[in-house]
Amino acid sequence: MENVIIIGTGCAGYTSAIYTARANLEPLMLTGTQPGGQLTTTTEVENFPGFPEGVMGPELMMNMQKQAEKFGARIEYANVEAVEKRDDGSFLVKTSAGEHEARTVIIATGAAPKHLGLPNEKDLIGRGLTSCATCDGAFYRDVPVAVIGGGDSACEEATFLTRFASKVYLIHRRDELRASKIMAERALENPKIEPVWNSTVTEYLTDEAGEVRAVTLKNLQDGGEKELELKCVFVAIGHVPNSAFLGDLVDKDENGYILQNPGRTSTKTEGLFAAGDVADHYYRQAVTAAGQGCAAALEAERYLAEHE
Repeated sequence: MENVIIIGTGCAGYTSAIYTARANLEPLMLTGTQPGGQLTTTTEVENFPGFPEGVMGPELMMNMQKQAEKFGARIEYANVEAVEKRDDGSFLVKTSAGEHEARTVIIATGAAPKHLGLPNEKDLIGRGLTSCATCDGAFYRDVPVAVIGGGDSACEEATFLTRFASKVYLIHRRDELRASKIMAERALENPKIEPVWNSTVTEYLTDEAGEVRAVTLKNLQDGGEKELELKCVFVAIGHVPNSAFLGDLVDKDENGYILQNPGRTSTKTEGLFAAGDVADHYYRQAVTAAGQGCAAALEAERYLAEHE
């Protein structure tokens, strides 16, 4: 039986692995469908501490993996299908490759950003298409960009991007924003933000290097289409936390984010912990995910010590 199984290999998962491995708990990591998490799809990361010149997202994840393995963490490339709590307090983790038993489980499966579902979308992530203004906004100084969405997140992203971009187009399907009044007013009163109402993006257009250069907009009232020149599209239509496989082992909010016990990473199920974007709809940053991964590892270690 494993002492600790960590489900997910992003910043939260790898940090959990580093801490539990250094505590001689020999954690087993299960990668899921995207080993390394969302940062493997980004280019340069400038806001992770310790890298004054920045670091490529895949490189950062690879270094975290090496560090975890150095201390004894093991990695299995499998997708977790279900987790069950047994009568003796242990867990049964069912994967695409088989089953594992564990005394504790750390959920670090993250949240996947929603996209529009256009044909070449996945290929453009990190090449002029992103879902994180805080992560990537500084790369688009003095050029036009667009934010897709109409809620608080979209308004917040658009307002943040005005620090860098020459113009921010706020593209929304309706003729008014869904955001709270204060967030909507703040965005619409900013001279750098230009709303594009009743419109949807139907195509991403690229240059010779394969980078986004423009989008095709369709007006939902008259059906007309036009081309909008820009350098990056920030999609802000929400995230989907990867928590469905846990069933009723955890409580979730209305959007599926795992609810942790107040001030902790523990959940309503003893021995089950959650860290990173799967439980965080507010910050969603690599460094905060790593911090939660550390906290979950320390809590799991103490739980095991108390239940020996």
